[in-house]
Amino acid sequence: MNIKIGEKIKQLRQRDGRKQEDLANALGVSPQAVSRWEANGGYPDMELIPAIANYFNISIDELFGYSTDRQEKLRSILDKADKLLNKQGDMTECVELLRAAAEEFPSEPQVLIKLGYALSMCGWQKYGAKAYTKDGSEYTHEDAEYNSKNIYWQEEIRIFEKVLTMDISSEDRDVIIMMLIMVYTSMGNTDKAKALASNQNSIITCRETLMPKATAAEERDKYQGEAIISLLTELRNVICDSVCTKISPSAKSEGVKLFVVLAHLYESIFSDGRCGIAHYHLCELYMHAAVYEARFNKNTDQAFEYFKKGFEHKKLYDSIRCTGEYEYSSPLVAKVTFPSANFPSVSPTFWKGWIEVLPEAFKESIRSDSRFAECFE
Repeated sequence: MNIKIGEKIKQLRQRDGRKQEDLANALGVSPQAVSRWEANGGYPDMELIPAIANYFNISIDELFGYSTDRQEKLRSILDKADKLLNKQGDMTECVELLRAAAEEFPSEPQVLIKLGYALSMCGWQKYGAKAYTKDGSEYTHEDAEYNSKNIYWQEEIRIFEKVLTMDISSEDRDVIIMMLIMVYTSMGNTDKAKALASNQNSIITCRETLMPKATAAEERDKYQGEAIISLLTELRNVICDSVCTKISPSAKSEGVKLFVVLAHLYESIFSDGRCGIAHYHLCELYMHAAVYEARFNKNTDQAFEYFKKGFEHKKLYDSIRCTGEYEYSSPLVAKVTFPSANFPSVSPTFWKGWIEVLPEAFKESIRSDSRFAECFE
């Protein structure tokens, strides 16, 4: 037993770039004691075992070298959780699965990350979010009193705050920070949201804008394409949020123009029609335009054209998901490839959400067209 523990301690210490003195100070023992353990001249007192495992962010089983079965179990749990998350159905089973896993694997970041995702989705499914308007204001306001009672989002915050203290990838960190800022704001914790946001890098120094400057020739072309896709996505997010949180009729009317202009920008960049993940973005832009055109401008014919374009892009998006490595081909993004399995899945209630906000008369005209039958399934 001491040989396994000693070898494991040395391996973990070297993995983390730590000295024997660092571990000794953390445990309250002498550096000589750590040296003896690693040299197989003895082993730690049993009361030190949990502290050593915690220091290296592993389980006690892993410290003793008995991690194979646990790793297989962990992999099985994560695979099942991924399938449930991708289905975007009722998240109750997924939350229960990952809560139990978090008890068993408290130091495993991926369990907690996926639990946070599931809690976020469950919060939307069980409670949703509310907002309200104020007389004389053209803006919507979060109903913090209602939203803050969402027990799933309360747990999501606790989980994600813990995850941000752990060793996770920059990609995971970016997503979690974005989700935390959004849920903080929705629940009225704007000071926390602003503090977290202000501590992040400026768009000027983000990875997407810096990689093209750090490379050359074909490699630079690839990173420039990735930057275009990423920045275009964020531009869409900002414009949609800006338009959708203003309530004045003039803002809604101008909003239609902005949605369509942005859609045309997408179509200019993806000039050959191979839009990849942007098919989904284009679907949402045209659906926003259709809803606003039908509700505020009362232009049914134009709204129908926007709806049809949105529907077509949704069909194209569905047809490319999980079909292998997706290769963009328009000039500005021709060097970019992306695994289509990583394109976000679409909620089974996607069409229900859009159909519900359409005017009744326009909704019936859509229902009467057999091409759009799936929107009402």
